[in-house]
Amino acid sequence: MKFAVSYSTPYFGVDPDRLVAHARHAEECGFEALYLPEHIAVHPGAAVGGHEIPPGLPYADPLDCLAFVASATRRILLGTGVLLLPYHHPVVLAKRLATVDVLSKGRMRLLTVGLGTLPGEARAIGVDFGTRGRRADEAIDVLRSLWAGGEEGVAFSGEFFAFEDLCSFPKPLGVAHLPIHVGGSSRAAARRAGRRGDGYFPGGALTPDERALQWDLVRSTAVEAGRDPAVLDYTRWGSIGMSTDAAAAFAAQGVTRVVVSATSADPGEQRDQLSAFAERFGLTGRR
Repeated sequence: MKFAVSYSTPYFGVDPDRLVAHARHAEECGFEALYLPEHIAVHPGAAVGGHEIPPGLPYADPLDCLAFVASATRRILLGTGVLLLPYHHPVVLAKRLATVDVLSKGRMRLLTVGLGTLPGEARAIGVDFGTRGRRADEAIDVLRSLWAGGEEGVAFSGEFFAFEDLCSFPKPLGVAHLPIHVGGSSRAAARRAGRRGDGYFPGGALTPDERALQWDLVRSTAVEAGRDPAVLDYTRWGSIGMSTDAAAAFAAQGVTRVVVSATSADPGEQRDQLSAFAERFGLTGRR
């Protein structure tokens, strides 16, 4: 099982030196990847799962931050948890993601996409909140088509996106397309992961029974779509204080990656928390 770190710009801030120091320390500790969240815009009264989002939180652009981190690190992979796919035009996004991947020498490999839960955010972008699932499905297809296409160009005709003879360069480094993991806490997200995803990253607020049902749904939907469920990653949120027994229980459930986050806002305490986790799980030797 692999272990990654999430850096919450809304709560830890966007100070460049602090972000780089956190990423470098995570890399030195042996963590596989650094994840960043996304909200394009929030508003007073916006809430997720009953918890109000303070409108002044600094949700920095995750791809810009990851490109910045890549320039200051050597090995750590770059991830989003999650990128709100319906609110990005996939033609523009294909270029941005491939560019980050090339400049990072092939490290933009843990893109996780979700739908978003704030109707006001969708309205601000000009997206019909009720169509965002279909829009995300189509965007995934567009991304992969553009990454795989050559100089002859590719065409696409869908409900939301359409083009002819389109070329998108540069390409992701050394692969036909970047892995696209699907995030979410719904059965619809699980089915999307099975049909189109390279992995599933469910949210944290699920009962054990619902979580098991959704992972089974991912796998059965993959089989129905003619895909091999054995190649799909299963990523879960974990606690920075989790025990090795808890990790073993995750592994028994098929989990292939655990993402943790420091709980302290103090940079020094954050470093200590990451170091203690890495020592507990023997990560340093994996570098």
